[in-house]
Amino acid sequence: MIDRRTLLEAMAGLLLAPAALARAQTPPAAAPLAPALAKALAESSFVYVSPLLSNGEESRCHGEVWYGWIDDAVVIITATKSWKSRSLIVRRLNRARIWVGDYGRVKKMMGTNEAFRAGPSFEARTEVVRSAQMIERLLSIYDKKYPAEIKNWRGPMRAGLADGSRLMLRYVPDART
Repeated sequence: MIDRRTLLEAMAGLLLAPAALARAQTPPAAAPLAPALAKALAESSFVYVSPLLSNGEESRCHGEVWYGWIDDAVVIITATKSWKSRSLIVRRLNRARIWVGDYGRVKKMMGTNEAFRAGPSFEARTEVVRSAQMIERLLSIYDKKYPAEIKNWRGPMRAGLADGSRLMLRYVPDART
């Protein structure tokens, strides 16, 4: 059974998605990053993402994710129901903080792991991307970075992007930070 809040968020997301998609068609210019950070983005297995609230504070949601470093931006595929998607589509939080590195899972059996906070980070603008070429570029990166795991996820990712149950998000380094 679907609860009222989930239903309302989904309905708002469907109503707001066309506006978010229209904004995402022209990629904004990325702010230049320090060479060490750009190198870490090119080499790391994971980034950790936290949406930023309208007052600039981090949300309580943090998580490690697979990603590709494409055209000076972090690109991910995530479920439409995930907090990363809902923060953008439903809550209109289009900024995030990104940490780079592999610090283990954030959610542990007993509490949370905050080790990622010691890693290099930057603020980014978040946008939805709909591009068949970008999907293929990202999956090609996933083939190299996650060869054992991607075999089980390539099909569901493609199908989810096609049926709308997944979104591709791009995090572009923000010059304001």
